[in-house]
Amino acid sequence: MSRLLSRLLHSGRALSLVVFGVTALAAADRKVLLVAGPPSHPPGMHEHNAGVILLQKCLAGVPGLKTDIVLGGWPADPAKLEGLDAVIFYCDGQQKHVALQDDRKAVLGRVLAKGAGLGLLHYAVEPTLENGHQEFLGWVGGAFEIHWSVNPHWDAEFKSLPVHPITRGVKPFTIRDEWYFNMRFVPDRKGVTPILVAVPDASTTSRPDGHHSGNPHVRAAVARGDPQTVAWAFERPDGGRGFGFTGAHYHQNWGHEYFRRLVLNAILWLAKVEVPADGVQSTITAADLLVNLDPKPVKKAAPKADVKK
Repeated sequence: MSRLLSRLLHSGRALSLVVFGVTALAAADRKVLLVAGPPSHPPGMHEHNAGVILLQKCLAGVPGLKTDIVLGGWPADPAKLEGLDAVIFYCDGQQKHVALQDDRKAVLGRVLAKGAGLGLLHYAVEPTLENGHQEFLGWVGGAFEIHWSVNPHWDAEFKSLPVHPITRGVKPFTIRDEWYFNMRFVPDRKGVTPILVAVPDASTTSRPDGHHSGNPHVRAAVARGDPQTVAWAFERPDGGRGFGFTGAHYHQNWGHEYFRRLVLNAILWLAKVEVPADGVQSTITAADLLVNLDPKPVKKAAPKADVKK
């Protein structure tokens, strides 16, 4: 073996082999895992499984990227979490958050400690104060906090976008969703880049105060016309990346070109894959939005009481 190596060194072939090995390693696909939570909410809302399938379809042709999906909850196979460059959760939050049950938070922490990026879509940005809040702040830079943040349905108008890889190919747009705002961020928002910012209208404070519906701080902020960050990027001190996106309550919104492209760009950015100059190009048809939906019962309206005058 030593004689063979000596001959290779003298011939220069060993150097070529080393260079080839490094090149092959650099060209290896970045691995992304998209995790969908169990069925939730009425039909057309919180369609986690169908949404994740759509995102994987849109990313199928991206060079240098390999995507895998898990439907209906936490990966049953631990191998799914090995060697990841990014993991994205699209699921319910609070006590139902698939990443915060049992020992999963610790498992996720070990994945992220290796440099993987973390993306949280819609309700997945909400842990509980007792479980996950501090970790989410450290992993993605922000989180929904009860009695502070709110979750109204409103038409958010994104009049301008920052220069960032996540916004490539995305133009200003307006769309109705359950856009959470008044999020809790890390001190001084260090490492946080606002991606989608809009000014909530008066309709967002039409509900009474409650743990998700309203509070004096939010009412004052809306009255002042304070801009609110509803999607953001985060550069972690350890070199990893985070992304929070509060929209995607309505499944149909994946059909919006700029809405969808922004999230697809973010997935590439989380995995440290170069985002194309014009963003990730994809096509979603009306038919695409009707497949893979969870079998949810349609709630019927209660019959009116027969009141005699």
